[in-house]
Amino acid sequence: MEKLRFDFAVKSTADGKSNIICITSIATCEGQVFGIPVEYQPANLHQAIINTSNYSKIKRSLVKRHQTRKIWITLTDEISKTYLDEDQNLQFDDIYLEEVSNEKSNVESVRSDSNNTLEKLLEKMLEDKQIKSETQNLGKIAKDFVIEKFTGRNANAYQWIKDFNKECERFEIIEDKKKIEILKFFLEYSSLDWYSCMIMKISVESEWSKWEKNFCETFANKGWSPIRYALAFKYQAGSLLEFALKKEKLLLEVRKSIDTGTLIDLIAFGLPNYVSDKIDREILQGTEDLYNEIGKLEHLVAKNKFDKKGIMYSDSRPKKDEEKKPCQACVNEKRGKRYHSEENCWFKVKNQKAIVKTVNNSELEVKLNEESPKN
Repeated sequence: MEKLRFDFAVKSTADGKSNIICITSIATCEGQVFGIPVEYQPANLHQAIINTSNYSKIKRSLVKRHQTRKIWITLTDEISKTYLDEDQNLQFDDIYLEEVSNEKSNVESVRSDSNNTLEKLLEKMLEDKQIKSETQNLGKIAKDFVIEKFTGRNANAYQWIKDFNKECERFEIIEDKKKIEILKFFLEYSSLDWYSCMIMKISVESEWSKWEKNFCETFANKGWSPIRYALAFKYQAGSLLEFALKKEKLLLEVRKSIDTGTLIDLIAFGLPNYVSDKIDREILQGTEDLYNEIGKLEHLVAKNKFDKKGIMYSDSRPKKDEEKKPCQACVNEKRGKRYHSEENCWFKVKNQKAIVKTVNNSELEVKLNEESPKN
């Protein structure tokens, strides 16, 4: 014999979780087919075949379960010694192989097809169940992440996606697809719309690096407004400690690498002067020291608020030494003491009209006498 045909197939392992390449049968040039016992079918037991150049091509060709290939391989001394005895009988591992008839082969083929169909259905069910289980597991893992959700208005998109990657590493989420799937649990508002668009454009199967790059290009704020807001943020009202924590968060969002001393100075700069002047800068080694000192001075806020309220109230009260004077027109008319504006007094207006009427009548009488002296 110059060559033999080896029939390869991809089968599942005993636990059904992985695949393995098997040699199911060997055929001669005369058309005889010899079956290989199941326990001897795994290709890793056939070292003589693995050493050939044909096998590397077979591995690249068989990538999915149930795929088959029938390959003619030229006999070498090693292959001949393994599969043929001195009388050219087919053997393997000192066991003669059983010839498979065409009828039996057809029955086994039908049975094999039926088994393959059943296996495919079972695999599909297992895959669907596994996908559902993975989605549920990702949801549980997402609850343990220690990052805030991204809303699209966060100050630093670069810093947020960097923290997200660190959390993925902490929970050993390495696959690109899983990173993309778990990302949706941390998006809100406009960023969630962006996620839906990315699903439609490049799908979940794409590389994580493409998602990461597009995320930063879409949401990164390259202007100065976040930095300006963080630096100019000052205390207005409420708790001093709440202000200090909010200020620290704003500063870290725009520059996480900021040193502790500068961070303390910028937080203290936003405090009222009457508070910061009572804090000794030399004893502050970390922000927690600053917060401890701020906690001791919360009472100053309430005291300052009370002092301002007292001043405003005292200024708004009418002065006691300013005595009200009665309307002089009412006094002259003997109408008693009435306290209202003399300019708008009814009696004053009435007297003015009477004076004007008297004057006008006198002028008219003089004028008539001059024109008709007889009258």
